Amino acid sequence: MEHTNEERLKKEFQDMVKRSAPSSNFLKDCLAAFVVGGLICVIGQFVMNFFINMGIPKEEVGYYVATIMVFLGAFLTGIGVYDNIGKFAGAGSIVPITGFSNSIVAPAMEFKREGFVFGVGAKMFVIAGPVLVYGISSSVIVGIIYYIMNLFK
Repeated sequence: MEHTNEERLKKEFQDMVKRSAPSSNFLKDCLAAFVVGGLICVIGQFVMNFFINMGIPKEEVGYYVATIMVFLGAFLTGIGVYDNIGKFAGAGSIVPITGFSNSIVAPAMEFKREGFVFGVGAKMFVIAGPVLVYGISSSVIVGIIYYIMNLFK
């Protein structure tokens, strides 16, 4: 008897979640992410072309572009614009490098009232930290595998 009551409660809860969850327009969300992510990449391409036309070697241009795009993401987060872009574009604003700077600056701003050590310093990488840990760890593992495979060539 208790088993059926539990199933009924689960079904009621699932129905309640479906009723209260905001409906999303999948096609509109995908299009917004595509357009905004594409615009961010177009801006990066313009910056890259600018530096190439200035005569900076192509090997160095990537450093400048990454620095400027991270700055733009941090600046737009600081003045409150990037949050609105993120609400509209979703993953289209998270995936580019500007989203990475947003994931560092936003928690730093949110927790600055708790001080520089326990607020900004402790919480700044709360979102980006796991990404860095798994990215660095996986690159080390891939590097070791690559090294071992080259030993047997």
